[in-house]
Amino acid sequence: MTTPRPFSIHVGDDMLADLHDRLDRFRPLPDSPRRPASGMTADYLAELVASWRSWDWRAREAWLNGHPQFLADIGDATVHFVHRRATREDAPALLVMHGWPHTFALQLDFAEMLTDFHVVVPSLPGFAYSSVYAQGPVTELRLAETMHRLMTEVLGYERYLTYGEDVSANVNDLIAGTYPESVAGVLVTHSHFPSRAERERLDAPDEVAFFARLDEWGGANGGYGHIQATRPDTLAAALNDSPAGILAWIVEKLVEWSDTPGGDPRHVEQRISRERLLTEAMIYWTTQSIGSSFRPYHEGADQPDAMPPVEVPASVHIQRHEWDYPESLARRFYRDLRAFERLEEGGHFAVAEAPAVMAERARALASEVGAL
Repeated sequence: MTTPRPFSIHVGDDMLADLHDRLDRFRPLPDSPRRPASGMTADYLAELVASWRSWDWRAREAWLNGHPQFLADIGDATVHFVHRRATREDAPALLVMHGWPHTFALQLDFAEMLTDFHVVVPSLPGFAYSSVYAQGPVTELRLAETMHRLMTEVLGYERYLTYGEDVSANVNDLIAGTYPESVAGVLVTHSHFPSRAERERLDAPDEVAFFARLDEWGGANGGYGHIQATRPDTLAAALNDSPAGILAWIVEKLVEWSDTPGGDPRHVEQRISRERLLTEAMIYWTTQSIGSSFRPYHEGADQPDAMPPVEVPASVHIQRHEWDYPESLARRFYRDLRAFERLEEGGHFAVAEAPAVMAERARALASEVGAL
């Protein structure tokens, strides 16, 4: 087994000084007339930039370092992770994965609530403090293998529960489907999507209508993904050179995909505080990982192939942005479905937006499978 190495975050004074200098020289632009609706406005971005400039990063850095962090070499990547152990040695283990544009940090409030679990919160390869794969593309199968090896080979868990969002939603399903002997149960807020080819064969009206709605929504709102898939390095060059740019790009998606009322982007802070928004931007900025975070988009991990059904116990809780997801799809894919519900709160970033709700769901699943 690979032995984990303790890790702590430290941003050098010179990097902080450079950041403050760049923020001081922020060149704001007004909102374009007749622009499409967006999760970012000129006024809100100016507020966020001012807050970032005066923010006490050292206090936040200390808070992050209050969570035990480690590095481990797995294959040709160095994987960063938080590992919060319960006092009870035989407590259930739970893998909690992030997606894009968030990082491990946005999952920590949820992890803190699960004191009766051994909780592992990794940074996906290419995100934050995890290195990119040295060779080959980022695929869902590869991410699933890396995360499984982290839980079993590095940390020694024979059985564990797993949860994923966004990019890691399919990774979550693949872990459960590929390693059923090790997975006690799978917690889901982004329920399984059939591949494009499989969707073309759907004929149930509610299933057809659901994907038609998503396709219509994606036409106007999917520009970010198209750019990240087709011009990743050009975009990354701009964002990696401008903290205001990286802040706008990330927070726009946190606004649009969270479960908050539309209109004023500041409403996101009802679910994700300003400090948490700034933490996400700060991690991307200081690790210079925005470009490598695009790799799932242009290397194919965000365009899933068909995958085998999940046979292990599954607990599915539909997040608010997919409110009309048909239960029939979940029942066909998760063959041992223990719970299916539509959440009353919590959007794309469910465990960050409604951590207490999702902590309760994690405990219910653990109890259901006899792990708690």
